[in-house]
Amino acid sequence: MTGLRWGILATGGIAHAFASDLRTAERDLVAVGSRREEASREFAAEFGIPHAHSSYEALVADPDVDILYIATPHPFHAENAILALEHGKHVLVEKPFTLNAAEAASIRDAARANGRLAMEAMWTRYLPHMIRIREIIAAGTLGDIRAVFADHTQKITDDPEHRLNALHLGGGALLDLGIYPISFFWDILGEPVSVTARARLADTGADSDVATIFTHASGALSTSVTSSRSAGPNTAHIIGTEARIDIDRTWYAPTSFRVTAPDGTVIEDYVTDISGRGMQFQALAAEEIIARGDTDSPLLGIDQTVAIMGTLDDVRAQIGVRYPGEK
Repeated sequence: MTGLRWGILATGGIAHAFASDLRTAERDLVAVGSRREEASREFAAEFGIPHAHSSYEALVADPDVDILYIATPHPFHAENAILALEHGKHVLVEKPFTLNAAEAASIRDAARANGRLAMEAMWTRYLPHMIRIREIIAAGTLGDIRAVFADHTQKITDDPEHRLNALHLGGGALLDLGIYPISFFWDILGEPVSVTARARLADTGADSDVATIFTHASGALSTSVTSSRSAGPNTAHIIGTEARIDIDRTWYAPTSFRVTAPDGTVIEDYVTDISGRGMQFQALAAEEIIARGDTDSPLLGIDQTVAIMGTLDDVRAQIGVRYPGEK
């Protein structure tokens, strides 16, 4: 094992996926914490983790842990991340970073006050195919980018009791799924200067289908469709004056893409060949940042994370979705 000593806070499905990819990358996973002792012990046994804690407070106090992956449902991210930061731990916080921009700013402020890294676990940013796409854009291969399209559409559940449909748990397609294309638009085109959104709401008041149109400072447009009730192609496209990039299914996970000229000539055909789901790349990036003595990600800095949550706030204001307790 090399690098930092990792702990995982919570033991749900996303925690299992992350732990598996940490093991794939041979990272040092030393602790897990849960509100239920049995869940913590079972998780520790599954992944060969030496320390199983029966509370989050015990986990953040573990002196053998350097960095924590926050894997609770997003209404609890701010509370959990700040607890860890105040105990001197770095944090990688599962997306969406928080419920809203105000909560995101509270994590940012706690990280700066304690001199620690607080990084959003938007794992797509760190995948090899996305790194290559940014290189192609920087080289000018696409010319002027005029439009970016992406969808994140899955047929998940219409059960009103499910977390995804429960407003008190931050339910809705936007924060769980729409965060991917919206963060992608920020990555490629920068901050939107105008935001237009429309949605279909479930009976619970949570958004089940959301469409967005953004304009950006360059004049480029970005559009997304997000749904938790229907499965679409889950592809993405970056359209430039000199070429386009077509990212295959599933664009936000390790996949392939092609760069194609206006006459149909394929300029580059990129194929991904990696082990695991791909969540290890964000962990490796976090370790590299901390090893350099830095406390912010060059690919997705904390200020941008806060601003992206602000864009999501703007979308929710237009579609009429508010979470309990929000002002």
